[in-house]
Amino acid sequence: MVRSSLCSLSGGIPKPLNLYALKPARRALCSVMITTGNLIEYLDNGKFICALVIECQPKRLRLVNQNGREINLPVSRVVHCSNKIHSVKVSRESLTQHLQSTTAKRNSLMRDIHLKEIWELTSEEQNTSFSPSFLAELTFGEEANDDIVSAFLRSVFADKLFFKYNDGRIKVNSPEQVDKLQIQREKEEKKLLLINEGADSVAALFDRKEVAEKLDPLLAESLHLIRDFYVHGNEGQNSTTAKQILKTAGLTKPHDPFHLLVKAGLWGTNENIPLLRNKIPVNFPLEARQQAEQILQRGHEELFEDSGRVDYTHLSPVTIDGPTTLDFDDALTLEEQDGNYLVGIHISDVAHYVRPGDPLFQEAMRRGTSIYFPEGQIPMLPRHLSQGICSLIQDEIRAAFSYMILLSAEAEVLKVKIVPSIIKVARRLTYDEVDRMLENDKEIRLFNMLRKKLRQRRIKNDALLLPFPDVNIFIDHQGHVNVNLGKSDTAARTIVSEMMILANKESAKYVADRMVPGLFRSQPKLKNRIVFGEDDDLFQNTLQRKQLPRGELSTNAKPHSGLGVPHYTTVTSPIRRLLDLVMQHQLNSIVRRREPIFTEEMCKDFTSVLTRTLSSANNVRHHRQRYWLLKYLADRKGQLVNALVIHVGPKRVNLLLTDILMDFELPTPAKSGIANNTNINVRILKSDPLDNVVRFDWA
Repeated sequence: MVRSSLCSLSGGIPKPLNLYALKPARRALCSVMITTGNLIEYLDNGKFICALVIECQPKRLRLVNQNGREINLPVSRVVHCSNKIHSVKVSRESLTQHLQSTTAKRNSLMRDIHLKEIWELTSEEQNTSFSPSFLAELTFGEEANDDIVSAFLRSVFADKLFFKYNDGRIKVNSPEQVDKLQIQREKEEKKLLLINEGADSVAALFDRKEVAEKLDPLLAESLHLIRDFYVHGNEGQNSTTAKQILKTAGLTKPHDPFHLLVKAGLWGTNENIPLLRNKIPVNFPLEARQQAEQILQRGHEELFEDSGRVDYTHLSPVTIDGPTTLDFDDALTLEEQDGNYLVGIHISDVAHYVRPGDPLFQEAMRRGTSIYFPEGQIPMLPRHLSQGICSLIQDEIRAAFSYMILLSAEAEVLKVKIVPSIIKVARRLTYDEVDRMLENDKEIRLFNMLRKKLRQRRIKNDALLLPFPDVNIFIDHQGHVNVNLGKSDTAARTIVSEMMILANKESAKYVADRMVPGLFRSQPKLKNRIVFGEDDDLFQNTLQRKQLPRGELSTNAKPHSGLGVPHYTTVTSPIRRLLDLVMQHQLNSIVRRREPIFTEEMCKDFTSVLTRTLSSANNVRHHRQRYWLLKYLADRKGQLVNALVIHVGPKRVNLLLTDILMDFELPTPAKSGIANNTNINVRILKSDPLDNVVRFDWA
């Protein structure tokens, strides 16, 4: 404890501390001459080591330390040097014992030092730098000797809260510094507790056979850190702490955190890690949900009161989609008119409900698109909108945006009318049903005739069709993965796709002709064309796909070579694509003869947002598709599977698994005789979905 006070040392008169007025200062260590026989102290891994100088050089010392080791030490590493000279002509054993007893004595003196009391005496003084000997004397109330000064220095290094050692002097920390260091210390203590006790809880959880029912707060916090580390790696906020918890718990395998979080019930056995890693929102914020609820309460009367909206409820639109589709954003009508055909392409008028600045629009900006996975989807808009009031459900009055396009008998566009409308879907058909109705249903037969002619017109304009089977992944109730391929170019599917391309093309033309900024898709011309016409060859189409030029998104209309159209945008899926919703708003303002709702600069901002969000969404979609395909292959380890040889190189062979359309490479075997466009069997050696690793070998 403090044996004296500043007042007593300065004659009982309260005045600012003045080191030089009190007594001659012991100068900084650098001014002390170190000689043979001095006891010195230095730091080794934060620990004070006592040693005797047995030989001096200008910048280095030869020492024997308290552990009996003889070492060379730079003078700059010396923290404290004694005044007393000791004999070096003693046995190594006696010297070691003396150094150890000196260390023990100095450590015991530390018990009588209370740095906080010394700090309270010195923190308000103008002088904030003192010699160790002065503060040691202030502490013990007696003249400082080597042991007292050393004990004080040891205390300062052991507890850096109040004082800081610098070049032989002791600097007093300000109250602000002490508060900051105290907060930091409490954090470190909490962190240490979390590492040690959290590791025990984590290890106990990992050893359980059943899923945890309830998590205590310490375990929950530990798991939160581990989750963040597994998802984001070293970029996680507390990755170092998470790694220490895992190491202390003995969980050092790469995917131990994954299995731990599954055991805790925080993750499913097939948790979508790329989704978490890309921070794509899954749930909707309160403001967006509230807006959606308000929209649901709006009646249909306002649609009929809108003078700018055309009533097409006398028509009989048909939707054509997959059997499991729940969000219907397009419907079709067809009327014969004097040898021509009035095609109605009716798109859900999402812009009527979701407007710029609204919480729902802001959320659509965050997402950019709906994302579809084999196990479910993440919608761009809440489901009770996308599958409710914005969905063109059979027999329900709906707001739409209608493209009434008059086609000649040869599918040439004669006239285009784009209007906000009101429709009521009369028939809901699936692709399979439409394929069976091609000859028996007059409307479907005419649609099929027009889609063929529309398709041929695009082919004449060098459109690249490249039909590629759809890879359909199904997960059964036991978690087993089933994969099958479906034709993407059936008559029913191409009826829909040709009508959507027609509406998108005419939308782009309508906006571009009026010199209004928009969001346009384009694609440069192919440099090496392999596929022509309606070629349906898997080998040729795969080769051509590898040479496709990258598509572009810009605010100016340019040709799209792959589609064979002079300008293109997308407006036909506003329920699930931000780009389509933006263009629907822009079209609506033009059609109603208003100023464009979005300026050129705003459209450029949208391209930046879409480039970022779509890249992230496509990345997540790709990795998730691959995850399930690797699960599928993992169940077939050791089996032979069929592969199509795409390209044989001098070192590598590029192949395509024909059952699941996954491409991979194998080393080119010597004397293989393998040729391009041939089928061959390969064996599955390994497939690990979590590691994203799959290996094959020649059969």
